[in-house]
Amino acid sequence: MSRLPECLPFKYRKKKKIKKGPRTNYAGTEPVTVYVMLPLGIINMECELVYSPHDLMSQLTTLKSIGVDGITVNICWGIVEANKPRDYNWEGYKQLFSIIRQSGFKMQIGQNNPDIYFTDRQGMQNTETLTWGIDEERVLGDRTAVEVYTDCMRSFRDEFDELFQDLSILEVEVGLGACGELRYPPSSSGVFQFQCYDKYLRKSLEKAAETAQDSSWGTPPDCSTFFCDNYDYNSPRGTFFLKWYSQYLIDHGVRVLKMAVPLFKPPITSVKISGMHWGYATDNHAAERAAGFCDGYRPIASILRKQNAHLNFTCVEADEFVCKVENAGWSAGIGVTSENAFPCYDRQGYGKILEVAKPRNDPFDRCIASFTYRGLNQTLLEQHNLREFELFVKKMHGTIKKYEDVIVDAVALRTRAGLKKSERV
Repeated sequence: MSRLPECLPFKYRKKKKIKKGPRTNYAGTEPVTVYVMLPLGIINMECELVYSPHDLMSQLTTLKSIGVDGITVNICWGIVEANKPRDYNWEGYKQLFSIIRQSGFKMQIGQNNPDIYFTDRQGMQNTETLTWGIDEERVLGDRTAVEVYTDCMRSFRDEFDELFQDLSILEVEVGLGACGELRYPPSSSGVFQFQCYDKYLRKSLEKAAETAQDSSWGTPPDCSTFFCDNYDYNSPRGTFFLKWYSQYLIDHGVRVLKMAVPLFKPPITSVKISGMHWGYATDNHAAERAAGFCDGYRPIASILRKQNAHLNFTCVEADEFVCKVENAGWSAGIGVTSENAFPCYDRQGYGKILEVAKPRNDPFDRCIASFTYRGLNQTLLEQHNLREFELFVKKMHGTIKKYEDVIVDAVALRTRAGLKKSERV
C-alpha cells in the first residue's frame, strides 16, 4: 500500500530525483510482502485435500526457509455449499489450514463466486459465475445472490474464527466475478462479447433505456460492429450503454463489499482486478470495455477506497499497463497488491516484476503492499530455480543488494529447511 500520509496531497510531497536505467540495488528499499499461491485443485469437489500432507509440509517448509511471508488459498463456494443450501462442508480446508499453520505461515484467502448464468449474444451461458442481475433477486431458493455470498462468508468467518483472532489470516480477497476478479466473464467463443443477455440484466438495461427516454437503447449492441471504425462506441447510444454496463459492475462490487468488509475485519479485504491489456494501445479499448472497464480503473479504485478495500492487479507482467492501474490505486489512497499471470523461474522475469513492484522512477518512491507468486510446483523447488526465487524474495523485502549475497549452497538451503537428505531436490 502507499506509505505516504493520506492527509498530504501528492503535489505538496517532495519528489525524488528520477534516475535512468534499471534498478540494480534493492537494499534498504520498502519491504513488499511475498505470498505463494497454492494450486487451485488442492481441494477437490468433495472438499477433500488431494495433496499428501507430508509432501505439502515439505514444500511449505522450504518456502519458509527462503523468506516467503505467507500462503494464498482459494476457497470456492461451489465446493463448500455443494450439497444443499446453508449446509457447509469445510473439512478439506480445515486440514489444509492446519498444515499451513503448523508450518508457521500466515494466510491470504481468496473466495470465488459460484457457478451460474452470464449469457452472451449467441445465447451461450458462462457457468463460471452468477449473473449480477440476480444480486437482489430472490431466485436462489429464498435468497438473493448477495445473501448467498454473505451466508458463505459468514460461515467461513465463524468456522475459522480462531485463525482470524490470532491473525493467522492476514488478508481475505473477495471474488467478485469471473476467476474471482471484478469483471464480466469472457465469451466462450473467444471473441469480445457483452455478457448481459440474461433476462435480469436485459430487464435492467430496458429500464435504464426507458429512463433515458429511448426504448430502442434497451437492446445490447453487437460487439462485432460496435468497436469497428464507425465508432459506435462513441455514439450517444454507445456512450449510454457503456456507462450502464460499467456502472452495473461497480454496483455489484459495492453490494458485496458492504457485506464482506465488516465480516472480515481486522484482516485486510482486497479485490482482484483483471489485466485486460489486449488492444490497450487502440482507441476503442475493446477488451477493457467488454470486461466492464469502460472508464478506466479510477472509478473502481474510488469505490474500493470508500469500502476500505485494497486493489489486487492480476497481471504484473504487463509493464506500462500495470503502471496505469497502480497509479489509479495510489491516487485513490488505497493499498495496491499484485500477482503474476505466467510461470516465472528466471532472473530476467523476476527483474520485470521488481520494476513494477518497486518502480525506480516513481516520483514519490511508492511500492506495492504485497505480491502473490502463482506457480508452486516441483519446477520452482529445483535447486537453481529455488536460488533465483530466494534472491527475488530478498529483493522484495529490501534486504539484499546483489545476487552474490544469496546463499548458493543448495544442500545448505535444503538443510536449513529441515529436510532429510533423501527429500532434497
